Amino acid sequence: MDAFISSLQSPWAVVIALAVAVLIGVLIRVAVTSRRRSSDDVTPQPQVQAPAGAPSEAPAETPSDDTDQPRAGPIDVAESTPEESAPVDAAPTSSIERPEPVRGRMERLRERLASSGSLGRAILGVLSRGQLGAADWEEIEESLLIADLGLEATDTLMEALKRRVAVESVTDEARIREILREELLALVGPDMDRSLNLERPEVDGATKPAVVLMVGVNGTGKTTTVGKLARILVAEDKSVILGAADTFRAAAADQLATWGERVGVDVVRSDREGADPASVAFEAVREGVDRDVDVVLVDTAGRLQNKSTLMDELGKIKRVMTKQAPVSEVLLVLDATTGQNGMKQAEVFAEATGVTGIVLTKLDGSAKGGIVVSVQRALGVPVKFVGLGEGADDLAPFDPASFVDAIVGSAQG
Repeated sequence: MDAFISSLQSPWAVVIALAVAVLIGVLIRVAVTSRRRSSDDVTPQPQVQAPAGAPSEAPAETPSDDTDQPRAGPIDVAESTPEESAPVDAAPTSSIERPEPVRGRMERLRERLASSGSLGRAILGVLSRGQLGAADWEEIEESLLIADLGLEATDTLMEALKRRVAVESVTDEARIREILREELLALVGPDMDRSLNLERPEVDGATKPAVVLMVGVNGTGKTTTVGKLARILVAEDKSVILGAADTFRAAAADQLATWGERVGVDVVRSDREGADPASVAFEAVREGVDRDVDVVLVDTAGRLQNKSTLMDELGKIKRVMTKQAPVSEVLLVLDATTGQNGMKQAEVFAEATGVTGIVLTKLDGSAKGGIVVSVQRALGVPVKFVGLGEGADDLAPFDPASFVDAIVGSAQG
Protein backbone atom coordinates (compact mmCIF):
# COMPACT_ATOMS: atom_id res chain seq x y z
CA MET A 1 0.00 0.00 0.00
CA ASP A 2 2.83 2.38 0.90
CA ALA A 3 4.45 1.55 -2.44
CA PHE A 4 1.20 2.40 -4.34
CA ILE A 5 0.83 5.69 -2.53
CA SER A 6 4.46 6.46 -3.25
CA SER A 7 3.93 5.78 -6.98
CA LEU A 8 1.00 8.22 -7.08
CA GLN A 9 3.19 10.93 -5.71
CA SER A 10 5.76 10.49 -8.48
CA PRO A 11 5.98 13.09 -11.36
CA TRP A 12 4.85 10.54 -13.97
CA ALA A 13 1.65 9.90 -12.12
CA VAL A 14 0.80 13.56 -12.19
CA VAL A 15 1.42 13.75 -15.95
CA ILE A 16 -0.77 10.71 -16.60
CA ALA A 17 -3.56 12.14 -14.46
CA LEU A 18 -3.51 15.41 -16.33
CA ALA A 19 -3.58 13.62 -19.67
CA VAL A 20 -6.60 11.56 -18.63
CA ALA A 21 -8.41 14.71 -17.44
CA VAL A 22 -7.75 16.46 -20.73
CA LEU A 23 -8.98 13.43 -22.70
CA ILE A 24 -12.16 13.25 -20.65
CA GLY A 25 -12.79 16.96 -21.22
CA VAL A 26 -12.37 16.62 -24.98
CA LEU A 27 -14.76 13.66 -25.09
CA ILE A 28 -17.39 15.58 -23.12
CA ARG A 29 -17.12 18.60 -25.45
CA VAL A 30 -17.45 16.44 -28.55
CA ALA A 31 -20.55 14.79 -27.11
CA VAL A 32 -22.21 18.15 -26.32
CA THR A 33 -21.44 19.55 -29.78
CA SER A 34 -22.86 16.44 -31.45
CA ARG A 35 -26.06 16.72 -29.43
CA ARG A 36 -26.50 20.40 -30.43
CA ARG A 37 -26.04 19.59 -34.11
CA SER A 38 -28.58 16.82 -33.85
CA SER A 39 -31.03 19.20 -32.23
CA ASP A 40 -30.53 21.75 -35.02
CA ASP A 41 -31.26 19.13 -37.69
CA VAL A 42 -34.78 18.44 -36.38
CA THR A 43 -35.86 22.07 -35.99
CA PRO A 44 -39.23 22.49 -37.88
CA GLN A 45 -39.20 24.54 -41.11
CA PRO A 46 -41.42 27.70 -41.15
CA GLN A 47 -44.76 27.29 -43.03
CA VAL A 48 -45.78 29.74 -45.73
CA GLN A 49 -49.12 31.22 -44.67
CA ALA A 50 -51.55 32.64 -47.17
CA PRO A 51 -52.34 36.31 -46.67
CA ALA A 52 -55.47 37.13 -44.76
CA GLY A 53 -58.45 36.71 -46.97
CA ALA A 54 -56.58 34.70 -49.59
CA PRO A 55 -58.07 31.31 -50.44
CA SER A 56 -56.17 28.26 -49.32
CA GLU A 57 -54.68 26.10 -52.02
CA ALA A 58 -57.24 23.61 -53.25
CA PRO A 59 -56.24 20.01 -53.90
CA ALA A 60 -55.49 19.26 -57.50
CA GLU A 61 -58.45 17.87 -59.39
CA THR A 62 -58.17 14.50 -61.00
CA PRO A 63 -58.44 15.10 -64.74
CA SER A 64 -61.38 13.41 -66.35
CA ASP A 65 -61.85 12.26 -69.91
CA ASP A 66 -63.88 15.39 -70.61
CA THR A 67 -61.14 17.94 -70.06
CA ASP A 68 -62.80 20.30 -72.49
CA GLN A 69 -65.79 20.89 -70.25
CA PRO A 70 -66.17 24.07 -68.19
CA ARG A 71 -65.98 23.66 -64.45
CA ALA A 72 -69.02 21.78 -63.25
CA GLY A 73 -70.47 21.93 -66.76
CA PRO A 74 -72.32 19.02 -68.33
CA ILE A 75 -70.22 16.16 -69.66
CA ASP A 76 -72.76 15.62 -72.42
CA VAL A 77 -75.23 18.43 -72.19
CA ALA A 78 -77.54 16.74 -74.61
CA GLU A 79 -78.04 13.82 -72.25
CA SER A 80 -77.23 15.10 -68.77
CA THR A 81 -77.83 18.15 -66.63
CA PRO A 82 -74.88 19.79 -64.86
CA GLU A 83 -75.05 19.83 -61.09
CA GLU A 84 -73.15 23.09 -60.62
CA SER A 85 -72.94 26.31 -62.55
CA ALA A 86 -69.96 27.36 -64.63
CA PRO A 87 -67.83 30.13 -63.15
CA VAL A 88 -69.46 33.53 -63.30
CA ASP A 89 -67.29 36.64 -63.45
CA ALA A 90 -69.15 39.17 -61.32
CA ALA A 91 -68.84 42.71 -62.58
CA PRO A 92 -67.39 45.20 -60.06
CA THR A 93 -69.91 47.71 -58.79
CA SER A 94 -67.50 50.66 -58.90
CA SER A 95 -67.07 52.94 -61.94
CA ILE A 96 -70.00 51.45 -63.86
CA GLU A 97 -70.73 53.43 -67.01
CA ARG A 98 -74.11 54.57 -68.24
CA PRO A 99 -74.30 53.89 -72.00
CA GLU A 100 -75.58 56.49 -74.41
CA PRO A 101 -79.32 56.25 -75.12
CA VAL A 102 -80.11 54.31 -78.28
CA ARG A 103 -82.50 56.86 -79.77
CA GLY A 104 -80.72 59.16 -82.18
CA ARG A 105 -77.51 57.13 -82.47
CA MET A 106 -77.92 56.62 -86.21
CA GLU A 107 -78.44 60.34 -86.71
CA ARG A 108 -75.33 61.12 -84.66
CA LEU A 109 -73.27 58.62 -86.63
CA ARG A 110 -74.74 59.46 -90.02
CA GLU A 111 -71.80 61.66 -91.02
CA ARG A 112 -69.53 58.63 -90.74
CA LEU A 113 -71.23 57.11 -93.76
CA ALA A 114 -69.58 59.69 -95.98
CA SER A 115 -67.54 57.01 -97.72
CA SER A 116 -70.75 55.36 -98.90
CA GLY A 117 -71.71 58.72 -100.37
CA SER A 118 -69.39 58.03 -103.28
CA LEU A 119 -72.18 55.88 -104.68
CA GLY A 120 -74.63 58.76 -104.55
CA ARG A 121 -72.16 61.21 -106.06
CA ALA A 122 -71.37 58.87 -108.94
CA ILE A 123 -75.01 58.25 -109.85
CA LEU A 124 -76.17 61.83 -109.42
CA GLY A 125 -73.24 63.06 -111.44
CA VAL A 126 -74.36 60.97 -114.39
CA LEU A 127 -78.11 61.56 -114.02
CA SER A 128 -77.57 65.32 -114.00
CA ARG A 129 -76.08 65.29 -117.50
CA GLY A 130 -79.48 65.54 -119.13
CA GLN A 131 -79.98 63.33 -122.18
CA LEU A 132 -78.49 59.97 -121.15
CA GLY A 133 -77.09 57.50 -123.63
CA ALA A 134 -76.14 53.84 -123.31
CA ALA A 135 -72.64 54.73 -122.08
CA ASP A 136 -74.12 56.86 -119.28
CA TRP A 137 -76.37 54.07 -118.07
CA GLU A 138 -73.48 51.62 -118.19
CA GLU A 139 -71.51 53.98 -115.99
CA ILE A 140 -74.34 54.04 -113.45
CA GLU A 141 -74.59 50.26 -113.56
CA GLU A 142 -70.86 49.90 -112.95
CA SER A 143 -71.05 52.22 -109.94
CA LEU A 144 -73.85 50.13 -108.42
CA LEU A 145 -71.96 46.88 -108.91
CA ILE A 146 -68.76 48.33 -107.43
CA ALA A 147 -70.81 49.30 -104.36
CA ASP A 148 -71.78 45.61 -103.98
CA LEU A 149 -75.45 46.20 -104.61
CA GLY A 150 -75.62 42.84 -106.36
CA LEU A 151 -76.77 41.93 -109.86
CA GLU A 152 -80.45 41.50 -109.09
CA ALA A 153 -80.78 44.69 -107.08
CA THR A 154 -78.75 46.61 -109.66
CA ASP A 155 -81.08 45.50 -112.44
CA THR A 156 -84.11 46.50 -110.37
CA LEU A 157 -82.74 49.96 -109.60
CA MET A 158 -81.59 50.55 -113.18
CA GLU A 159 -85.03 49.76 -114.57
CA ALA A 160 -86.72 52.05 -112.07
CA LEU A 161 -84.36 54.95 -112.75
CA LYS A 162 -84.63 54.61 -116.53
CA ARG A 163 -88.42 54.53 -116.38
CA ARG A 164 -88.82 57.52 -114.09
CA VAL A 165 -86.20 59.68 -115.81
CA ALA A 166 -87.85 59.00 -119.18
CA VAL A 167 -91.41 59.57 -117.98
CA GLU A 168 -90.69 62.71 -115.98
CA SER A 169 -88.01 64.10 -118.34
CA VAL A 170 -86.13 65.18 -115.24
CA THR A 171 -83.23 67.62 -115.45
CA ASP A 172 -83.52 69.33 -112.06
CA GLU A 173 -80.81 68.05 -109.76
CA ALA A 174 -82.96 68.25 -106.62
CA ARG A 175 -85.67 66.15 -108.28
CA ILE A 176 -83.11 63.63 -109.53
CA ARG A 177 -81.80 63.30 -106.02
CA GLU A 178 -85.31 62.72 -104.69
CA ILE A 179 -85.98 60.00 -107.28
CA LEU A 180 -82.72 58.28 -106.43
CA ARG A 181 -83.52 58.48 -102.73
CA GLU A 182 -86.97 56.94 -103.20
CA GLU A 183 -85.71 54.05 -105.32
CA LEU A 184 -82.74 53.28 -103.04
CA LEU A 185 -84.98 53.35 -99.98
CA ALA A 186 -87.36 50.90 -101.65
CA LEU A 187 -84.42 48.53 -102.22
CA VAL A 188 -83.16 48.81 -98.65
CA GLY A 189 -86.61 47.84 -97.39
CA PRO A 190 -88.10 50.40 -95.02
CA ASP A 191 -90.93 48.05 -94.06
CA MET A 192 -88.76 45.19 -92.76
CA ASP A 193 -89.05 44.48 -89.05
CA ARG A 194 -85.64 45.43 -87.68
CA SER A 195 -86.50 45.23 -84.00
CA LEU A 196 -84.61 42.83 -81.77
CA ASN A 197 -86.92 40.10 -80.50
CA LEU A 198 -86.49 40.44 -76.74
CA GLU A 199 -89.89 39.18 -75.68
CA ARG A 200 -89.36 36.70 -72.86
CA PRO A 201 -90.96 33.36 -73.75
CA GLU A 202 -93.19 31.31 -71.47
CA VAL A 203 -92.12 27.67 -71.17
CA ASP A 204 -94.13 25.27 -69.00
CA GLY A 205 -95.55 28.18 -67.05
CA ALA A 206 -92.14 29.74 -66.37
CA THR A 207 -90.83 32.96 -67.92
CA LYS A 208 -87.46 32.45 -69.58
CA PRO A 209 -84.89 35.03 -70.71
CA ALA A 210 -84.69 36.12 -74.33
CA VAL A 211 -81.61 34.35 -75.71
CA VAL A 212 -79.45 35.91 -78.43
CA LEU A 213 -76.73 33.87 -80.16
CA MET A 214 -73.96 35.77 -81.98
CA VAL A 215 -72.16 34.06 -84.89
CA GLY A 216 -69.70 35.03 -87.60
CA VAL A 217 -66.29 34.46 -89.14
CA ASN A 218 -62.97 35.49 -87.63
CA GLY A 219 -62.06 39.15 -87.65
CA THR A 220 -65.51 40.69 -88.03
CA GLY A 221 -65.47 42.24 -84.56
CA LYS A 222 -67.98 39.78 -83.14
CA THR A 223 -66.89 39.83 -79.48
CA THR A 224 -66.68 43.61 -79.54
CA THR A 225 -70.16 43.69 -81.06
CA VAL A 226 -71.47 41.50 -78.24
CA GLY A 227 -70.07 43.98 -75.74
CA LYS A 228 -71.56 46.94 -77.58
CA LEU A 229 -74.93 45.22 -77.89
CA ALA A 230 -74.88 44.60 -74.13
CA ARG A 231 -74.46 48.37 -73.68
CA ILE A 232 -77.51 48.99 -75.87
CA LEU A 233 -79.57 46.58 -73.77
CA VAL A 234 -78.38 48.17 -70.51
CA ALA A 235 -79.29 51.58 -71.91
CA GLU A 236 -82.78 50.15 -72.46
CA ASP A 237 -82.88 49.06 -68.78
CA LYS A 238 -82.59 45.36 -69.55
CA SER A 239 -80.88 42.94 -67.16
CA VAL A 240 -78.23 40.99 -69.08
CA ILE A 241 -75.86 38.03 -68.71
CA LEU A 242 -73.06 37.36 -71.19
CA GLY A 243 -71.89 33.88 -72.19
CA ALA A 244 -68.26 33.54 -73.30
CA ALA A 245 -68.61 30.50 -75.57
CA ASP A 246 -65.61 31.53 -77.67
CA THR A 247 -63.30 29.08 -75.92
CA PHE A 248 -60.69 28.85 -78.68
CA ARG A 249 -59.33 32.39 -78.63
CA ALA A 250 -57.44 32.83 -75.38
CA ALA A 251 -58.31 36.49 -74.82
CA ALA A 252 -61.97 36.31 -75.88
CA ALA A 253 -63.43 35.64 -72.42
CA ASP A 254 -61.25 38.31 -70.83
CA GLN A 255 -62.27 40.79 -73.52
CA LEU A 256 -65.94 40.03 -72.94
CA ALA A 257 -65.49 40.33 -69.18
CA THR A 258 -63.99 43.79 -69.65
CA TRP A 259 -67.00 44.90 -71.66
CA GLY A 260 -69.30 43.48 -68.99
CA GLU A 261 -67.47 45.19 -66.13
CA ARG A 262 -67.95 48.59 -67.72
CA VAL A 263 -71.73 48.34 -67.52
CA GLY A 264 -72.16 45.99 -64.54
CA VAL A 265 -72.97 42.85 -66.53
CA ASP A 266 -71.74 39.42 -65.37
CA VAL A 267 -70.07 36.90 -67.68
CA VAL A 268 -70.38 33.10 -67.59
CA ARG A 269 -67.11 31.56 -68.77
CA SER A 270 -65.06 28.39 -68.57
CA ASP A 271 -62.02 28.08 -66.34
CA ARG A 272 -60.28 25.94 -68.97
CA GLU A 273 -59.02 27.05 -72.35
CA GLY A 274 -60.50 25.02 -75.17
CA ALA A 275 -63.60 24.01 -73.20
CA ASP A 276 -66.71 22.72 -74.95
CA PRO A 277 -68.48 25.88 -76.22
CA ALA A 278 -71.89 24.19 -76.17
CA SER A 279 -71.46 23.48 -72.48
CA VAL A 280 -70.52 27.09 -71.72
CA ALA A 281 -73.51 28.34 -73.69
CA PHE A 282 -75.78 25.93 -71.80
CA GLU A 283 -74.48 27.20 -68.47
CA ALA A 284 -74.92 30.83 -69.51
CA VAL A 285 -78.56 30.30 -70.37
CA ARG A 286 -79.15 28.32 -67.18
CA GLU A 287 -77.58 31.09 -65.14
CA GLY A 288 -79.88 33.55 -66.87
CA VAL A 289 -82.89 31.38 -66.04
CA ASP A 290 -81.82 31.05 -62.41
CA ARG A 291 -81.33 34.80 -62.05
CA ASP A 292 -84.47 35.66 -64.01
CA VAL A 293 -82.65 38.13 -66.26
CA ASP A 294 -84.18 39.70 -69.35
CA VAL A 295 -81.55 38.75 -71.93
CA VAL A 296 -78.71 36.24 -72.31
CA LEU A 297 -76.14 37.18 -74.97
CA VAL A 298 -73.85 34.34 -76.07
CA ASP A 299 -70.62 34.95 -77.96
CA THR A 300 -69.17 32.16 -80.13
CA ALA A 301 -65.81 31.55 -81.74
CA GLY A 302 -65.23 32.95 -85.20
CA ARG A 303 -65.12 30.25 -87.84
CA LEU A 304 -64.68 29.99 -91.59
CA GLN A 305 -67.84 29.12 -93.45
CA ASN A 306 -66.08 26.38 -95.43
CA LYS A 307 -65.21 24.34 -92.32
CA SER A 308 -68.12 21.93 -92.07
CA THR A 309 -67.21 20.54 -88.65
CA LEU A 310 -67.10 24.00 -87.11
CA MET A 311 -70.39 24.94 -88.72
CA ASP A 312 -71.93 21.73 -87.35
CA GLU A 313 -70.68 22.77 -83.92
CA LEU A 314 -72.69 25.99 -84.17
CA GLY A 315 -75.80 23.94 -84.76
CA LYS A 316 -74.99 21.88 -81.67
CA ILE A 317 -74.52 25.02 -79.57
CA LYS A 318 -77.94 26.29 -80.58
CA ARG A 319 -79.63 22.92 -79.92
CA VAL A 320 -78.05 22.65 -76.47
CA MET A 321 -79.10 26.17 -75.50
CA THR A 322 -82.73 25.42 -76.32
CA LYS A 323 -82.79 22.82 -73.55
CA GLN A 324 -82.87 25.75 -71.12
CA ALA A 325 -84.76 28.36 -73.17
CA PRO A 326 -85.69 29.00 -76.80
CA VAL A 327 -83.19 30.98 -78.86
CA SER A 328 -84.94 34.24 -79.71
CA GLU A 329 -82.37 35.66 -82.13
CA VAL A 330 -79.35 34.45 -84.11
CA LEU A 331 -77.39 37.51 -85.22
CA LEU A 332 -74.77 37.12 -87.94
CA VAL A 333 -71.92 39.63 -87.66
CA LEU A 334 -70.50 40.61 -91.07
CA ASP A 335 -67.67 42.93 -92.01
CA ALA A 336 -69.15 45.45 -94.45
CA THR A 337 -65.80 45.84 -96.20
CA THR A 338 -65.71 42.19 -97.36
CA GLY A 339 -68.28 42.76 -100.08
CA GLN A 340 -69.58 39.76 -102.01
CA ASN A 341 -67.38 37.36 -100.04
CA GLY A 342 -69.52 38.29 -97.06
CA MET A 343 -72.54 37.10 -99.01
CA LYS A 344 -71.15 33.58 -99.25
CA GLN A 345 -70.42 33.61 -95.53
CA ALA A 346 -73.95 34.75 -94.77
CA GLU A 347 -75.60 31.99 -96.78
CA VAL A 348 -73.64 29.20 -95.06
CA PHE A 349 -74.23 30.58 -91.57
CA ALA A 350 -77.92 31.04 -92.29
CA GLU A 351 -78.21 27.40 -93.30
CA ALA A 352 -76.37 26.16 -90.20
CA THR A 353 -78.04 28.29 -87.53
CA GLY A 354 -81.16 29.92 -88.93
CA VAL A 355 -79.95 33.52 -88.88
CA THR A 356 -82.66 36.03 -87.91
CA GLY A 357 -80.76 39.28 -88.35
CA ILE A 358 -77.53 40.88 -89.58
CA VAL A 359 -75.06 43.14 -87.81
CA LEU A 360 -72.83 44.99 -90.27
CA THR A 361 -69.58 46.21 -88.71
CA LYS A 362 -67.13 48.74 -90.17
CA LEU A 363 -69.82 50.28 -92.34
CA ASP A 364 -68.25 53.68 -91.71
CA GLY A 365 -65.06 52.56 -93.45
CA SER A 366 -66.68 50.99 -96.50
CA ALA A 367 -67.66 52.44 -99.86
CA LYS A 368 -69.58 49.21 -100.48
CA GLY A 369 -72.80 50.13 -98.71
CA GLY A 370 -74.71 48.11 -101.25
CA ILE A 371 -74.07 45.01 -99.12
CA VAL A 372 -77.00 46.15 -96.97
CA VAL A 373 -79.31 45.45 -99.89
CA SER A 374 -77.61 42.33 -101.24
CA VAL A 375 -77.36 40.47 -97.93
CA GLN A 376 -80.99 41.17 -97.10
CA ARG A 377 -82.13 39.91 -100.50
CA ALA A 378 -79.99 36.78 -100.26
CA LEU A 379 -81.13 35.76 -96.76
CA GLY A 380 -84.53 37.35 -96.50
CA VAL A 381 -83.61 38.74 -93.07
CA PRO A 382 -83.01 42.39 -92.12
CA VAL A 383 -79.89 44.27 -91.17
CA LYS A 384 -80.68 45.12 -87.55
CA PHE A 385 -77.54 46.90 -86.34
CA VAL A 386 -74.60 48.68 -87.92
CA GLY A 387 -71.19 49.50 -86.53
CA LEU A 388 -70.13 53.04 -87.40
CA GLY A 389 -66.95 53.54 -85.40
CA GLU A 390 -64.66 52.18 -82.72
CA GLY A 391 -66.33 53.93 -79.78
CA ALA A 392 -68.19 51.92 -77.14
CA ASP A 393 -71.51 53.43 -78.20
CA ASP A 394 -70.91 53.43 -81.97
CA LEU A 395 -73.25 50.50 -82.60
CA ALA A 396 -76.68 51.67 -83.71
CA PRO A 397 -80.00 50.13 -84.73
CA PHE A 398 -80.11 50.29 -88.52
CA ASP A 399 -82.37 53.04 -89.88
CA PRO A 400 -82.94 52.71 -93.64
CA ALA A 401 -83.97 56.34 -94.13
CA SER A 402 -80.89 57.72 -92.37
CA PHE A 403 -78.68 55.32 -94.31
CA VAL A 404 -80.08 56.37 -97.71
CA ASP A 405 -80.02 60.04 -96.74
CA ALA A 406 -76.33 59.68 -95.90
CA ILE A 407 -75.66 58.19 -99.34
CA VAL A 408 -77.72 60.64 -101.36
CA GLY A 409 -77.39 63.69 -99.14
CA SER A 410 -73.60 63.53 -99.07
CA ALA A 411 -73.65 63.87 -102.83
CA GLN A 412 -74.54 67.54 -102.39
CA GLY A 413 -71.01 68.41 -101.30
